[in-house]
Amino acid sequence: MRCWPLVLVALPLLIACESRRQELTPPVAAASTLLWHALGTWSGSGDRQTESFDVTTGSLRLTWEALHEGAPGTNHFRVSLHSAISGRPLQTIVDTQEAGADTVDLAANPRVAYLVIESEQIRWRVTLQEAVPRSPVSGAARD
Repeated sequence: MRCWPLVLVALPLLIACESRRQELTPPVAAASTLLWHALGTWSGSGDRQTESFDVTTGSLRLTWEALHEGAPGTNHFRVSLHSAISGRPLQTIVDTQEAGADTVDLAANPRVAYLVIESEQIRWRVTLQEAVPRSPVSGAARD
């Protein structure tokens, strides 16, 4: 019976702390709050350097397709992200010797960048998109 006064004091403190902790927890962004904004689509065969584009949110998605044009074993396809300021390679996104297609999500620091596409005996198509927050008022993405 001596514990009841302690319980009566501690219980409101625990409840207050838990409700405060829930207030401080940031909401998790749902997938429906993001839109994918196209930064560019490129296609061809052989090597290519794209024009520069702004990476603002850092959340990128590359969709690629590579089709064989030559004999098996002679094919190569690589896509890498480069800094438009220094020209240095930031990351290799795709590096394969096989035909195929895929979508790759990647993170990059906000900056001006470009893609370098290297291909031997491959006909290719790539699309780069960036996740942008949906506007809470209009439901539209920012441009």
